[in-house]
Amino acid sequence: MSAKAMKAIRQHRFGGPEVLQYEDAPRPELQAGEVFVRVHAIGLNPPDWYLRDGMTILPPEWRPPVQFPLILGTDISGVVVGVAQDVQGFAVGDEVYSMARFPNGLADAYAEYVSVPSSDLAQKPIGIDHVHAAAAPMSLLTAWQFLIEQGHNVANPLQAGQHAPVPLEGKTVLVNGAAGGVGHLALQIAKWKGAHVTAVASGGHEAFLRDLGADAFIDYTKVAPEDVVHDVDLVIDAIGGPTTARFLRTLKRGGALFPIFGLGATGGDEAQERGVTISTTQVRASGAQLEEVSHLLDDGTIRVAIDSTFPLADARHAHERAAKGHIRGKIALTVDEPA
Repeated sequence: MSAKAMKAIRQHRFGGPEVLQYEDAPRPELQAGEVFVRVHAIGLNPPDWYLRDGMTILPPEWRPPVQFPLILGTDISGVVVGVAQDVQGFAVGDEVYSMARFPNGLADAYAEYVSVPSSDLAQKPIGIDHVHAAAAPMSLLTAWQFLIEQGHNVANPLQAGQHAPVPLEGKTVLVNGAAGGVGHLALQIAKWKGAHVTAVASGGHEAFLRDLGADAFIDYTKVAPEDVVHDVDLVIDAIGGPTTARFLRTLKRGGALFPIFGLGATGGDEAQERGVTISTTQVRASGAQLEEVSHLLDDGTIRVAIDSTFPLADARHAHERAAKGHIRGKIALTVDEPA
C-alpha cells in the first residue's frame, strides 16, 4: 500500500451489510480549516445503515447526493497527524474526538485516516479510551441538544419552530428506549440535572439501567408504559417515529414529548388538546459542545456503554449486529496501526 493510500470500508452500491468492502482507498487531503486525524476507533450510528441502504427511510427530496465508492461514518476518536495552517487549538499528537460534518456532509469515517473540520473537533476526554470516545459523539450530542442546549440557530427541518429544552431539576422524566445509544445517555443527563427518571426497555436491561441511575424501570415486553405511567413532565422517546403519540397520555398538562427520531411523528392535535408540547430537532456537529461535555465523560458522571466492538475490517459484522436490535449502548469499530 502506498504512502498516500489507506485501508477503509467502502461500498460501490446501496444494499445490506454485504456491500461493505474492506479495501485500499486514497487518503483524504488536508484542506483549509481542517485537522488530519489517524483514527483509532469509530462509533456506529443509525444514519450509517440508513445511508448504506440508500436513505430509503427519508423522503426523496431529503436524500443527499452520493457518489460511489462511498465511505460511511461520522464519529471518530484518534490522534492528530496534521493541522491546516489556518487552524488554531490543535497540534500534532493531540488525542481528539468528533462527530464530523453531520448532517450536511460525509465524514468518510470508516477509515484509517479522516480530515475533520476543526469546528467539529474536540480534545478527547483523558479519562476514557478511544473506543468509548468514538462511541460518544452523535448519541451524546443528540441527548445534549435535546435536553440541555441546542447550540445553534439553523432552521429546524422537522418542525416550524426551534426546539427548546425544558428544565429538568425536580421533574419526572420517562425515557423510552433507555438502553440504546441515545437513551442511556439521555437517562444519565436527566439524572445529572436532578430529574426522577423512569427507564423503559426490555427486562434484560433493568440492572444495567438502574446502575446508570434509573429510579424506576418498566419492561415494555410485559406492560405498555403508556398504560401505567401518568402525570410525567417529560417523555424522551429515543425510538420516536409513528408510534410516539402514544406517550401523550402519560404527560401532565404543560408537559413535553421529545421524539428523538422525529420523522413520521404525529399527534399534534391531541397534544394541543392535552396542553402538552411535542418537539424534536436534528442533531448537528459541534466541537464546542463536545469540549463542554468532556469533563462529564472524564469524571464518570456520564458513562458510554459499549455493546460490542469489531475490527474495521469486520464492519459488515458490526452492521449485522446492529440489524439484530436490542443494542445496549453503542457499537464501535477498532482500527489497527497502518502496515
